[in-house]
Amino acid sequence: MRALLLNGPGKPFSIETVNDPTPEKGYAVAKVLACGSGLTIQHVKAGRIIVDYPRIIGHEIIAEVVEINGASNEYKVGDPVTAFFYLTCGQCKWCNVDRETLCDNFKGYIGREIDGGYAEYIKLPIENFIKIPESINYKSNLLETAVVCDAVATPLKVIKKARISSFDKVGVIGAGGGLGIHMLKMLKLNNISTIGIDTKTEKFDVCNENGAEFSVSPMENDLNNKIADYTQGNDLDVVIDFVSSKSSLELGASILGKGGRLVTLGGSGEQFLANSADMLVKELELIGSRYCTKQELKESLNLYARGLVKPLVSHKTDFNGAEELHNKIETGDITGRAGILI
Repeated sequence: MRALLLNGPGKPFSIETVNDPTPEKGYAVAKVLACGSGLTIQHVKAGRIIVDYPRIIGHEIIAEVVEINGASNEYKVGDPVTAFFYLTCGQCKWCNVDRETLCDNFKGYIGREIDGGYAEYIKLPIENFIKIPESINYKSNLLETAVVCDAVATPLKVIKKARISSFDKVGVIGAGGGLGIHMLKMLKLNNISTIGIDTKTEKFDVCNENGAEFSVSPMENDLNNKIADYTQGNDLDVVIDFVSSKSSLELGASILGKGGRLVTLGGSGEQFLANSADMLVKELELIGSRYCTKQELKESLNLYARGLVKPLVSHKTDFNGAEELHNKIETGDITGRAGILI
């Protein structure tokens, strides 16, 4: 099969012919039709996350099952599937209470610990494949279907985890990115008032078209006044930070009002400062949110199947354009999501 191989941190992709995967017991192989491209896998490409090389990255797939090795009542050859990004045990306390992202026997990620979707075929544990509902016309919407498993499912979890309701006013930091745009979409779907916060002002129009009441740069001198006007002096109920740098987290904490929740997703792992008196007096909460559960992924596919949310995919390419695409992801020049048609 043809595949995009990553041979080292920061190195360009190489298009190579490698052996087709063969499934051992408990695994299945699917033919990949498209794979989403986001900052999560760009961290591996750029070398910020080190893996065993050579490695095939990518996890936001739309594929069709071609071989199954083991008993499966749910899947058959020909079924369209996407993938659950985390490699979990399915048996521990956390997996049994529908919180797989905290799995006690966590084995890593698709596209890091095992080969991912930037190839013509992918081999995964059977339980990591998630069936696509029959009502989704995936063949006419390959990348849109592929990115639901991350771009829609992750925001769906955030809304639940942070207990966001229609009474809240929300700020989304990194609103113009691949997850940020879809966070705006999901908040709008739930009738939640939201503002976009992004350093790239050229993305403001798209943010506003996809759910933000308005958008503002974190570097703008008038930021606090605009938030005060928007909240009638109460500051924000929730800030969702998809950048999660020291400066963005400190900004997020500073613009929360009473009972405010700061949600962090990802980031560099830097420590940040928050005012302990504010945290006490306002009863603020810091919430970490990782990816989604399998059930939330299925719920997201159902939302897409019902036409309630449509992913925004602004850049599509093939293997030959993958390097240029990832350069744009690295510089933040992609609005919404992007991906590769296999």
